[in-house]
Amino acid sequence: MSRSLLYISYCLLLLAGLTGCIKTKKLNERVTLWRNDKIPYGTYYAHENLARIFPEASIENTKTSPDPYHKENTHDIFSNSYNPKANKTCYVIIANSVMPDDKEMEGLFDMVSKGTQVFISSSSIDENLLDSLQLKASLYTGFFNGHDSLTVRVFDPVSWQESRYSYPGMALDNYFSNVDSSITTVLGKNKEGKANFVKIAYESGGAFYIHLAPMSLTNFFLLHKGNKGYYDQVLSWMPRNAELVRWDDYFRNSVNGNGKGGRSAKDTFSALGWLLGQQPLAWAWWLLLLLLLLIYLFESKRKQRIIPVIAPVKNASLDFVKTIGRMYFQRKDNKDLAHKMLVHFLGYVRSRYNIRATVMDSDFVQRLAYKSGYDQQAIHSLVYVLQYAQDAPQVSDHALLELNHKLETFYQYA
Repeated sequence: MSRSLLYISYCLLLLAGLTGCIKTKKLNERVTLWRNDKIPYGTYYAHENLARIFPEASIENTKTSPDPYHKENTHDIFSNSYNPKANKTCYVIIANSVMPDDKEMEGLFDMVSKGTQVFISSSSIDENLLDSLQLKASLYTGFFNGHDSLTVRVFDPVSWQESRYSYPGMALDNYFSNVDSSITTVLGKNKEGKANFVKIAYESGGAFYIHLAPMSLTNFFLLHKGNKGYYDQVLSWMPRNAELVRWDDYFRNSVNGNGKGGRSAKDTFSALGWLLGQQPLAWAWWLLLLLLLLIYLFESKRKQRIIPVIAPVKNASLDFVKTIGRMYFQRKDNKDLAHKMLVHFLGYVRSRYNIRATVMDSDFVQRLAYKSGYDQQAIHSLVYVLQYAQDAPQVSDHALLELNHKLETFYQYA
């Protein structure tokens, strides 16, 4: 690398670092929904205030699958902490997407059938789970609802009066396009008045609470003006006399049953991920890659003269054969050509099979058939055609072609 190019690289890296340093600090827009994150889109406030909403309950964090047959749950199944009085237990799931497999769905429904209150807040929930609850969510998720404001409404558990809350942050919400009103109670709506929070109660006393606006439970939303009231009203729909509240860390890192044991972003720390998360360092990283690419393109050029193309040696023997063939074809001297084919045949037999023949009799045919492995009758027919071509005063085109065919067959298979 030349000194000038190296100097330019250092200058550009320094410029990128200085540019990043003088920029004002921007809002951290990373959506984690992690209970230990105090960033805008973490759920530290929601987790820490569970004790206020459920004053009589003990709070536990679970990192294992709800699948009752999961190997990590073997101890929990038989422990008192996992299954106290089922109708006194609340199970809280807040995640970007909740995609349980068949066994995990079976575990969730088993909880509810025993009286557990299961609260799920996510904008993307597995269709099989929703179908089982006679619900259907719209496809209005992800990029299409990432605008910079969110408005939600919720009914008060006591007075059934509707309250409205909003904040100037990410939406990432969804709504139900179809609900079965005979078994479903609408508890909350979005800005357009479409249901986004419902309850499906079971005879056992358990219930599913499906909430499609998880961003409304983040630190940013709840600490914006008086939005804490929304959190209080949403969770107050579950029994306040609960004795156990289990906060789920499994589905936050799980896709179709492939969970990571509920590990946090800190547990899955990546040096490169942190580097790219810092804007000045990210600019410097991409600039460095660009410079390396430019250096490779310029330094990898060929520095020697182009090697000239050498034409392959021409096969003159092939041209000679073609010329001789045209000559015999024009002269029509089939007799002489048949004689040369006979001489070539005898020479081939002598050199390959060590058979010297002055007379092509039955003994010659037997020896050639034995050594070559070729059919004796076919050799006899070939010898007959050769003798005919040698003794006949003239050789017709048909006889010459027949002789050539038999010879080519012999050379190919003998």
